[in-house]
Amino acid sequence: MPKPPYVYQSIAKATREHGVEIMFGLMGDANLFMVDSFVRDCGGRFVPAAHEGSSVLMALSYTHVSGKVGVATVTHGPALTNCMTALTEAARGHVPLVVLAGDTPVENPRHLQGIDQRELAKATGAGFEQLRTPATVGKDVARAFYRAQVERRPIVLNMPADFMLQEGNDDIQVLNVFTAPGGVAQGDILDEAIGMIASARQPLILAGAGAIGARAQLIRLADRLEAPLATTLKAKGLFKDHPYNIDIFGTLSTPAAYDLIARADCIVCFGTALHDFTTDRGKLMQDKRIIQIDVEPEAIGGGLHPDAALIADAGMTAETILYWLDEAEVPASGFTREMDVASLTTHPAPNQKTSEGFVNFVHALTRLEEALPEDRILVADGGRFMTEVWCRISAPDPQSFVSTVNFGAIGLGLQEAIGAGLAAPDRPVVLFSGDGGFMMGGINEFNTAVRLGLDLIVIVANDSAYGAEHIQFIDRKMDPSLTEFNWPSFAGIAKSLGGDGIEVHSEAELETAIEALKTRKGPFLIELRLDPNDVPRMRI
Repeated sequence: MPKPPYVYQSIAKATREHGVEIMFGLMGDANLFMVDSFVRDCGGRFVPAAHEGSSVLMALSYTHVSGKVGVATVTHGPALTNCMTALTEAARGHVPLVVLAGDTPVENPRHLQGIDQRELAKATGAGFEQLRTPATVGKDVARAFYRAQVERRPIVLNMPADFMLQEGNDDIQVLNVFTAPGGVAQGDILDEAIGMIASARQPLILAGAGAIGARAQLIRLADRLEAPLATTLKAKGLFKDHPYNIDIFGTLSTPAAYDLIARADCIVCFGTALHDFTTDRGKLMQDKRIIQIDVEPEAIGGGLHPDAALIADAGMTAETILYWLDEAEVPASGFTREMDVASLTTHPAPNQKTSEGFVNFVHALTRLEEALPEDRILVADGGRFMTEVWCRISAPDPQSFVSTVNFGAIGLGLQEAIGAGLAAPDRPVVLFSGDGGFMMGGINEFNTAVRLGLDLIVIVANDSAYGAEHIQFIDRKMDPSLTEFNWPSFAGIAKSLGGDGIEVHSEAELETAIEALKTRKGPFLIELRLDPNDVPRMRI
């Protein structure tokens, strides 16, 4: 009779049975044997991070780019507390992933690293599942994966260390996930919404992250209405190359697009919770009819109260609206006939003189947009520089755009770039980071990217300051020196960590760096040296 597996082997096998090929993490007392079994017994791949929070961020972006449930693993106590920012970022981004977190032994309540891990997970917005007994391993792992997908958030599976070397079993389960599309819109509210759309003379269609799967249906509706198409930041690239596309809606719009939005008399919003930055704190939604369609009831009415709200699937609802417009022979609005798409999507360059020894940021972004690989995955860290990157650097589609915006943190970008690179190993990943963000998180993991041999291009916007704070001191005519830093050479750091890098102080050096991109081998860093007084203000 074969010997029963240990619990750590059962967890590894159950994880692999859920289709998991890559596990991100950092090993410790409570998870090292499970990781070993996942690799040696189950044929999985383990990607070791330098910091526990990094592993969760890698799994997050892996999920976003691949469409699969990402998995990270850490040990107990301080390892899990190191993940709180990353877990909050994932929870607020509605990203389904599973974190296999070790816990201190049940039999030792006074363990030095003991903490109430359930309460910690709850504080981030993540879900929590307890590995109940050695006999229920398969059911507990299955429940964690099921909840991650249905609840669209990270689930922390708590694994007591003293269970690991106990006997488990081979009772592995993979639960069917009931995530059928949301219902079809119907009833009086649908009739009211169609009436508002039919009577609109200048309608506009806005798509958010919840409508990414409905691209074709929304385009058909826009073509029928002759209505412009716009997206939220998270849906950036959804309507790329469509003739009615005016790109990002809100504070990130071009001045011409902002004016066009202001003229619209009806905004049909699919899959967006209408964040304050999307609506410019409600200014762009004044004096017009707002129709909001989302499968999530909590997305409705958070930013503003719409004139009609439909709890329904974006694509199905667009098709339903289109059907009844055709049945009623409602004429097209003609709104798009007066559009000049080039002016609506071209961001003007600020008239700023660049100081000696620095490169102009907007000029650098313009050249990089032309020179960077077209099939890139674009990742943006947080910081003052980011809004210009969002506006001026394109992404092929929303799945190829990773923005670390859910919690307002900086220093998450390089970790997410690594996860994106492993999700799409045949495509280059381009990361834009600030100097503060790179010092906070990029240095930790740049060597991880080197060890993995990723095709990663890192652009560091180095103004030697915490820019958002720097400008507040300047605005109040105060001394900004407390926000300024004499950083080391980031290009030099990249080389010392096994990659390559170039410092850029002028337009000529920028061209040299762009030329060097053509022969890059492995992670390559371009350090843009910027005057802190010459970086455009954030557009939020």
